[in-house]
Amino acid sequence: MSVLNRSASETTDPRACSERALVSAARTGEEAALRELIRRMNPRLFRVARGIVGSDEEAEDVVQESYLNAFHKLETFRGEARFSTWITRIAINNARMHLRRKQQHKEYDTVTEHRPAAASVHAFPGQDPDRPEVALGRAQIRALLEDAVASLPSELRLPFLLREVEHMTLREIGRDLSLNPITVKTRLFRARRKLRQALEQRIEGGFDAIFPFDGQRCAGMADRVIAALGD
Repeated sequence: MSVLNRSASETTDPRACSERALVSAARTGEEAALRELIRRMNPRLFRVARGIVGSDEEAEDVVQESYLNAFHKLETFRGEARFSTWITRIAINNARMHLRRKQQHKEYDTVTEHRPAAASVHAFPGQDPDRPEVALGRAQIRALLEDAVASLPSELRLPFLLREVEHMTLREIGRDLSLNPITVKTRLFRARRKLRQALEQRIEGGFDAIFPFDGQRCAGMADRVIAALGD
């Protein structure tokens, strides 16, 4: 049965509403409120799911399932925690159940995912967005970072995303993942160390290759300094 109420009056812009007001409207099935909650939660839920499962496609499935679970049982949401916290926990549980189901049926899975280079990569907005070399550079950097983060074990990837992308505190992460904050801190340290190693392997020469100052640039500096000393 549909939970939507398209005839509900829309006297205010949903984007200006508080989370509490949106949840209240969503309880009546108001479509505008449901859409706004989805818009607000999409980035976090996708990152949470992607921090656990192995591909973008699986993460999208988990997010969709999480919305359906949450909206169909919205009457059970009592408001002791924020709605965003409540639905994040639903997404975490769904992602973990997805992994368990996948492992149980692994012997029947003969499909290997082949992700083309720079798949699903969009250039970040910024200066000179029409310059193709700028867009390409940003896409390549983003693909490099995404691949490095994706290579992390899920127990390290999820805390890293929650901390560095969602800017959650150690206590908040520990609460949502049922971990001691000290354990969260340890996993973040290990995640950053592994990321550094992964990025160095992908960058020829490692981080020592960043901001090189040799060759003609070095010789030019020497020429200028010597010339200045001779004045």
